[in-house]
Amino acid sequence: MIGVAAHASERDAVEEFFELFKTPWEPYDRSRAYDVVIATTPQVPEVDARLLIVCGARASSIDPVYGIAAGRKLRAVPVKHRAGTFPTSGELLELSAASGISCAATPDGSAGVMVRSGTRHVVRLGYDLFQEIQHLLSTGQPVENATIPSIDIHIEMLRGWMIEAGIAFAEIPPIPAGYPFAVCLTHDIDFIGIRQHWLDHTMWGFLYRATVGAVRNYWRRRIALRHVLESLRAVVSLPLVYLGLARDFWLPFEWYLGVEKNLPSTYFVIPFKRRPGARVSAKHPRRRACAYDIGDIRDWSSRLIKDGCEIGVHGVDAWHDVDSGKQELARIQAVTTDPNVGIRMHWLLHESHTTRVLEVAGYSYDSTAGYNETPGYRNGTAQVFRPFGCQTLLELPMHIQDGAMFLPNRMNLLDSAAWRLCESFVSNAIRFGGTLTLLWHDRSHAPERFWGDFYIRLVQRLRSINPWFATAGQVVEWFRKRREVKFRRGESTPGVWIERDRAGGTIFPPLIIRIFPATGSLTKDDKPLPTFFDRTWSGQGGLELDGLLRSVPDAASHLPSVA
Repeated sequence: MIGVAAHASERDAVEEFFELFKTPWEPYDRSRAYDVVIATTPQVPEVDARLLIVCGARASSIDPVYGIAAGRKLRAVPVKHRAGTFPTSGELLELSAASGISCAATPDGSAGVMVRSGTRHVVRLGYDLFQEIQHLLSTGQPVENATIPSIDIHIEMLRGWMIEAGIAFAEIPPIPAGYPFAVCLTHDIDFIGIRQHWLDHTMWGFLYRATVGAVRNYWRRRIALRHVLESLRAVVSLPLVYLGLARDFWLPFEWYLGVEKNLPSTYFVIPFKRRPGARVSAKHPRRRACAYDIGDIRDWSSRLIKDGCEIGVHGVDAWHDVDSGKQELARIQAVTTDPNVGIRMHWLLHESHTTRVLEVAGYSYDSTAGYNETPGYRNGTAQVFRPFGCQTLLELPMHIQDGAMFLPNRMNLLDSAAWRLCESFVSNAIRFGGTLTLLWHDRSHAPERFWGDFYIRLVQRLRSINPWFATAGQVVEWFRKRREVKFRRGESTPGVWIERDRAGGTIFPPLIIRIFPATGSLTKDDKPLPTFFDRTWSGQGGLELDGLLRSVPDAASHLPSVA
């Protein structure tokens, strides 16, 4: 059990951190014993824990006890650890210890030291862990740090120190049993065809990009000759498209259903046509209005739902106005009849209280947390989380977006560079778990963009890893059930129990109970045992944790599942 002695202002950050690093913890109680104590207060309680982690940029009461000396005070500097390099947003105190070692580094010094005293490990960090978590889950990371899963690195650091200190503990990782991670394939539907656009900026823009732009991109070796020819054929076919005598090459649904055969995906659909929305400060705000709404694609909506896909709201004004949010939600629910509907804002518009507005409006989840400029982890994690101030609404981060990688006014990447970037996100998903959320827009497969081949390759790459492909709503619901699981001390008997907050159906895919045995128990018959042991749990009944930990040295590398 971890005891956390933190400032009252950090309570929400502490609670959410331990929903992401799901391991037994509670607020520090001096009358109880702990394996690990994490303290962010200047006056650290006297504890007998095997691992003591003290955080903060101010002098601590333990510093003179362990010979820890303060150095320079810095702000917003990167920190390097063997788990990875991550940014900090607040103050950081460089530290040194004559009898300790550096366990985290700044560019020119040490951000943390580890001192060993007998069987005790003391980690002194020069920054406040929970203030960093609070900043990441509220303000988020700037674009220059977008590719860093900062929270996931923090979790790996803490887990590593616990293993190094020889502490036996359990964790419920953000990984569905039987899979390495989850994948959400999502599509923002801004257009349903070029037929809705006659003599407007969309049509003229297409004509320019499909002719002059296509030839220019060919000479710059950004597209193949076959794409130039396909663009020109699309231009020539326009009169027939407008007359309804030729297929509309921008119609997205059939193409995506073919590429994603047997894979569920989520389509975020515009609720009301010709509404640019209020309070749009970006360039050309009127162009935010779409020429269609869900009423124009009722047949396609039914087909998508029948094929296991999900319809969500591509919100217009819901990001700042509760009444608008309710109207947009009702418009989509009238077609889908789904009581639990999610949203992603058109143009990713948001402000500090957006998630609270969406919760009051009745949305189950939001998936706006991403960047327009680049792929990345806006909040530093691949996990679904609960935004501060919300009680029921969860946030599904969005990670890889086609337009961010390929548009000329964004990153404007060649396929080779975009592929390396996507591979880094796949590698992080394998390493940290969580959900990898992709956004590919409606006309990205068609002339004049031709980002379809890249998407096909990316989906095939993901299929080869065998992740859990699920709709956004399914992934959010799985994480919601994971959040229902709590670690509680027994009331009448000693020990810690794993229980669910409320009775419910089985959790599918099941959860993993990952057990890390104490260092000394990692051998049997003079042979090394695995670093951890997994068993699956479908969320029924309760599990006594101490019994699981005691059973590990005599177990095989995979413990049996429990109902």
